[in-house]
Amino acid sequence: MNETAAELSPKMFQRFCELVYAKAGIHLGPQKEALVAARMGKRMRVLGVRRYEDYYEIVKNDASGDELVEMLNAISTNVTYFFREEHHFELLTGLLRQWGAAGQRSFRIWCAAASTGEEPYTIAMTARAALPDVRDFRILATDISTRALNVARAASYEPRHLEKVPDSLARRFFRKETNEDGAVRYTVEDDLRRMVTFARLNLAHPPYPMKGPFDVVFCRNVMIYFDNPVRKALLDEAWRLLKPGGYLMVGHAESLSGMLSHFRSVEPSVYIK
Repeated sequence: MNETAAELSPKMFQRFCELVYAKAGIHLGPQKEALVAARMGKRMRVLGVRRYEDYYEIVKNDASGDELVEMLNAISTNVTYFFREEHHFELLTGLLRQWGAAGQRSFRIWCAAASTGEEPYTIAMTARAALPDVRDFRILATDISTRALNVARAASYEPRHLEKVPDSLARRFFRKETNEDGAVRYTVEDDLRRMVTFARLNLAHPPYPMKGPFDVVFCRNVMIYFDNPVRKALLDEAWRLLKPGGYLMVGHAESLSGMLSHFRSVEPSVYIK
């Protein structure tokens, strides 16, 4: 049977589920079948591919992994904006000031799922505002999506992404620009951009190439896509990369009970090594 973009059989959906898990560690439940079919169909039309079987072979045999990422981009719902779950940044402010008062003058932070850059730039803004006299802040921002990382490096955002940014920080850290078509964009200032290094990383394939130690690891709203074995491997890597007394911050909606034997819970979604 020739399957078109309008027809994804349960058997073919299961093959895609197994492929996505093997390559990216992401679990697609049966409740996502209709969503996956619709969004994958759009990607197939871009490529001029009619059959799901053919698209499966393209993704499976693409050694670069780029088409896998394009497929994940198509089927994922990315909700991201500056100062999302702002409590974590209030906590980060306190930690940085505490460490700074104790004489620390060099800081390293890892943002594990950087997406289009709002989270790492929020970390950078928070760091600058907390310790304006400290210059040695290094933020590593990783993501599996090359497309998202390209957006992050460009550092140009629509006004709606800045709705939670305090006016004082928006004036300090963004340049307001108007395109030829009259559309307003906000571009992150160069000083802030230099604090962040972006790199592609598949969290499902530890061990990771970084050596650490990091003062803080942000791993927020990404583990919801993984099953427990992948989450456990990711958390083991976070433990390895954090300094003693370093902090791990996860998404407010993420439950990690039973998988954090090494970490001590400080409060919901915040853990210490």
